[in-house]
Amino acid sequence: MAISRDKKQTIVSELSELLANAKLTAFAAYDGLTVADLQGLRRAAREQGVDIKVVKNRLVRVAMQQTDRLNAVETDLMKGQLLYATSSVDEVAPAQILAQFAKTHEALKLAGGINADGSVLDQADIKALAALPTKDQLRAQLVGTIAAPLSGFVNVLAGNVRGVLNVLNARAEARE
Repeated sequence: MAISRDKKQTIVSELSELLANAKLTAFAAYDGLTVADLQGLRRAAREQGVDIKVVKNRLVRVAMQQTDRLNAVETDLMKGQLLYATSSVDEVAPAQILAQFAKTHEALKLAGGINADGSVLDQADIKALAALPTKDQLRAQLVGTIAAPLSGFVNVLAGNVRGVLNVLNARAEARE
């Protein structure tokens, strides 16, 4: 069923707003996925603050032309049936969500992406972004790195106390 002109204009305006606010837009070919698979992908993406849209490439190109920083972007990679994952919160979440889903669903193939500055990312770049740790993982690594010298110092100080306790325990066992 054909989409009316008004509906297309509404879709384009929503897309241009999404693309304007997106830190990363990743796109992937989804040919062969079932509706249930796509619903599962959308559910997982929503939990991470990522929007998944299945829209005609032509409408995405029109929305990109209406967005100031994306109107000169090359769209050579946008061919075939694509779904678009955008996030206005995290720079790598869309790529990670799609790559994680592609591990269990071979029909989903990462195709490329568009960075916040309007640069086009090819398939290898998107896969490299997906391999990066999440923000929470990076924060945990930072806290661990900062806390490592302090915990080492505490262990050194506790070593003498442990040594004395071990000697006292050995002495108490010897008397029994």
